[in-house]
Amino acid sequence: MTQDMTVGNPTKLIVKFAIPLLIGNLFQQLYNLSDIIIVGHLLGINALAAVGATAPVFFVFLLVAFGFTGGLTVITAQRFGAKDYQGMRSSVTHSLIAAVALSLFIALMLMVFLHPLLELMNVPQEIMEDAYTFMFILSGGMIMIVFFNLLSGFIRAVGDSKTPLYFLMFSSILNIALNLVLIYYFKMGVEGSATGTVIAVSISVICCLWFISKKIPILHLSKADWKFNPKFMKEHLDVAVPMAIQFAVLSLGMLILQSVCNSFGPEIIAALTAAIRVEQVATQPLMALGLAMATYSAQNWGAGKLHRIREGVRYSAIMALSFSIALALSVRFVGEEMIGLFIESGNNNVVRIACEYLDISTLFYFFLGMIFVFRNTLQGIGRAGIPLAAGFAELFMRSFAAIWLAQVIGYKGLFYAGPIAWLGAGLVVTIGYWLTIRRFSSKGFQYQIKSAMNLSAAE
Repeated sequence: MTQDMTVGNPTKLIVKFAIPLLIGNLFQQLYNLSDIIIVGHLLGINALAAVGATAPVFFVFLLVAFGFTGGLTVITAQRFGAKDYQGMRSSVTHSLIAAVALSLFIALMLMVFLHPLLELMNVPQEIMEDAYTFMFILSGGMIMIVFFNLLSGFIRAVGDSKTPLYFLMFSSILNIALNLVLIYYFKMGVEGSATGTVIAVSISVICCLWFISKKIPILHLSKADWKFNPKFMKEHLDVAVPMAIQFAVLSLGMLILQSVCNSFGPEIIAALTAAIRVEQVATQPLMALGLAMATYSAQNWGAGKLHRIREGVRYSAIMALSFSIALALSVRFVGEEMIGLFIESGNNNVVRIACEYLDISTLFYFFLGMIFVFRNTLQGIGRAGIPLAAGFAELFMRSFAAIWLAQVIGYKGLFYAGPIAWLGAGLVVTIGYWLTIRRFSSKGFQYQIKSAMNLSAAE
């Protein structure tokens, strides 16, 4: 059930690893889409606006957790690539300790400061109660969300991207069924949507634990694996913390964008919510390609094979360009029909506004693809500083568009926030990658990597 990505054809390995990630990401989006579709059709525009208005608040913490756990499992993948299985299991235990601390902190922060955050974001009073209820329930399930990302990361670190997909497929279908039952039959409103999501993610965690215990013996932990090493924990945090900050910065930009959007009222909120959901689905191939590069580059970095990393990035950039063109054309043709899935019939103005957003953002998908490829590669080799700098560039440019352009040209200014941010961040990670690779393209590179691994293992 493991896959060594340090040998074999890079393109085939990356594509083979990315396909299950793509399907898994689509089912992950199905979680979100089912909420939006069911809430929008069964509960109406105000309920849809309540879910959409709170999404950036939750995503701030969700993306922090995603970045943090992703950083932790980078070390796990590097140890696997170096064939240091003792170090890999020690990485698992150190990651579990760090993840528990993070998830408890996030859940507490959300529950305590949720109401002030929603007020700060200008959430309209007519949707405030639903927005608060929806977010509070999701906050209680944060520990399960963190652990599903972490356990899935462990499985992917050893080269298995298929198994997390199967669990996501099952839990996504369960999520849809629960939402329908809780909202339609039990009349729980937005509470039912949030509760169904928490239950589905919890079942995914159980599935991951079962699979690791039965099918991945090299991840079975012993008492010795729990020996705490402060230096080894620092090695994990040196990657995980910058990645968490990077995702926090990215989500802060979305928070600012949503705050400005909220000031335009429920109709604009609903339109932007639907359009962004369509965009998230459409760009999943680019995200899957990036996630595949994170594991691929981490394993090859651990094995000291810089030339394979360069080759993988080259082919991935070409694939990203091809995907970007195909995805942009597809959204142009079927975007309106996809938006109609989220909006009740008769809301033609909401659909029109959402289509205007997609007409603009699709022109910039290539820059988003470059961000995924280069950012994940840099994170895979443990160089989280450059993606963090790119995150700040993205925050600045997204905030500029959301605040200034919205004042100048109205709500349409919000539609340029993402494209402008992608352009700036894409430039930073692309230049950063090439400078990093040039710096490490030396005769002593392989020796340096292997020496670092041996020194850390000895400690």
